[in-house]
Amino acid sequence: MSWPAYEAMLALRGDASGVRMYYLDGEIELVSPTKIHEGRKKTLARLLETWALEMGVDLNGFGSWTLKRELAEAGAEPDECYVVGSADTSDVPDLVIEIEWSRATGLPKHEIYRRLGVRELWTLKSDAQLVVRVLEKSRYVERSESGVFPSLDLPWLLRFLDREPQSAAVRALRDALTKPSKKRRS
Repeated sequence: MSWPAYEAMLALRGDASGVRMYYLDGEIELVSPTKIHEGRKKTLARLLETWALEMGVDLNGFGSWTLKRELAEAGAEPDECYVVGSADTSDVPDLVIEIEWSRATGLPKHEIYRRLGVRELWTLKSDAQLVVRVLEKSRYVERSESGVFPSLDLPWLLRFLDREPQSAAVRALRDALTKPSKKRRS
């Protein structure tokens, strides 16, 4: 698919939500997220946002912000994305979160986000493993820690992911953050 055809599809869809589009080197991927996918995405987002709120980290969430760069031949609508600090001057998020429920085929999203210049990509796999890719010298490097949130203990945060309902997960995280052991996670 040509870049103008991709732009035309985006324009036809308008601001309607539902199908997300990813574009790389003339190929387009259309994704219609499932309830499970959206639930995992929303829970992880709420946990991160609660952590940031409790720790005093300035964070702006933008959901499925349409990101695109014609010269890079890359476009995406992330599951979740964030800008740390002021969002006024940012044309690309600092962090993108993608939920990869099943991935037998499809475009390499990490390549799309690399070309778009996203500083960090978190990919949550179906087995609840989190792959963290940090942009270093125009390449993604897998890390065990976040470069955007170096003080965030990611394995600790993920322990709250499977609690139901989401509000219980958020309350448990908030309670854990307000205990005296809070210092290790700040």
